[in-house]
Amino acid sequence: MPIPPSTLQKMRDTLEIYWLLARIIVPITIATELLSRMGVIDALAPAFAPVMRLVGLPPELGLAWLSGMLVGIWGAVPLVFVLVPVSSLSVAEVTVFSALLLFAHGLPVEQKIIQKAGPRMIATTLLRIVGGVLYAFLLHQLLAATGWLSAPVNPAWRPTGETLAWSGFFLQLLEMMVWMLVILLALSFGLDLLKVTGILALMMKTLSPLLRLAGIRGEAGHLTAVGLFLGISYGGGLLIREARSGTVSARQVFLSCVFMGFAHSIIEDTLIVMALGADVSGVLLGRLVFAVIATAAIGAVIRSMSDETFARWVFMAPDAAADPSSPGAAGRWP
Repeated sequence: MPIPPSTLQKMRDTLEIYWLLARIIVPITIATELLSRMGVIDALAPAFAPVMRLVGLPPELGLAWLSGMLVGIWGAVPLVFVLVPVSSLSVAEVTVFSALLLFAHGLPVEQKIIQKAGPRMIATTLLRIVGGVLYAFLLHQLLAATGWLSAPVNPAWRPTGETLAWSGFFLQLLEMMVWMLVILLALSFGLDLLKVTGILALMMKTLSPLLRLAGIRGEAGHLTAVGLFLGISYGGGLLIREARSGTVSARQVFLSCVFMGFAHSIIEDTLIVMALGADVSGVLLGRLVFAVIATAAIGAVIRSMSDETFARWVFMAPDAAADPSSPGAAGRWP
């Protein structure tokens, strides 16, 4: 039975996005792992101790935060109880650190994907880091003032800090890339199926009030929902395609990427840090509220920008993201 042309085209489009993501993820993941094994992250970590003190955390956790920002959540999680004994940490401290980590992790990979959709890397990276520190600071102040979550932490899981051999690392990377292809294909066809059956409309009807408060509407909302539940690699990957096609306006693409930076992969990532002892109210509910308010505020700012200012400082054409010298790097953006 021949495969319909529309199906073949969708597969080609999805493979194109996958190849783009693979060219970002594989080399950056290898380079970051190499830097980690060379001790570069260890050498830089003390510079982050003041931030830890600002949010009420032991300065030793600066190494875990830096490792998380560069390598990803799995670069930070094994270090937490290695750097600070579990007996000296409270639920509040683990919750604040987890919140900080959930805002900004795996930045070299995730921010490169975001950049391919059009938003400028420096702007969105700074927003994620500053937003994470601000939220962690506010959460720390609230917990310190109320004494809430001051009990000693009792983690359900204590990961080890064991480093894989290079063979194990590359095997893990290959497995991740295979699963990414499977998930992207499933998402691509699954979104169409959800549209046809009306399930997507129902899901978006439930989520749309939340996203509308953040200033995200229309097709951008569908893609933001993917990132919210599955992560930036998938939501951002689909957003690249829509941004290139012009079906989503530049300002909506930017707001979608900002929201996903603040809140993404809320099921998997939240469960990981909850297993360490973090409280769901701080790492999920509070984070979503902050993401909505902060994204709405940022939306008000970019709406007040002229097209020229927006293009110069915040957003470049998706194709120009790969080549900032191209003519599409500046221009008028709806």
